[in-house]
Amino acid sequence: MPIQKVLVVDDSKTELMFLTDLLQKKGMQVRTAENAEEAFRRLAEEKPDLILMDVVMPGQNGFQLTRVITRDPLYADVPIIMCTSKNQETDRVWGMRQGARGYITKPVDPAELQAKIDALN
Repeated sequence: MPIQKVLVVDDSKTELMFLTDLLQKKGMQVRTAENAEEAFRRLAEEKPDLILMDVVMPGQNGFQLTRVITRDPLYADVPIIMCTSKNQETDRVWGMRQGARGYITKPVDPAELQAKIDALN
């Protein structure tokens, strides 16, 4: 199933604009959320085909949010790719343990992101 609808969760407006622009140019519909609470509202409104998740956010961080989403039977099938400035191998391993299907460090390389998305199809 090709990925059409993407939810981008990031507390940085700059990052949201960059990723939204990048994905829309690829023909995807993008919705955004700036924190965990907003992310859950977006999920309830419309189930995405993919979630791009920042890690460092106020309140619930991306690792915690990824764990909650991937353990929820309603959303367990939605792949999550972490897009974060946390570039340590331990962070990548921890993110994957929480249920993420991919891990990209910022600044996001458009070709790398596209390759991760293509790998999910």
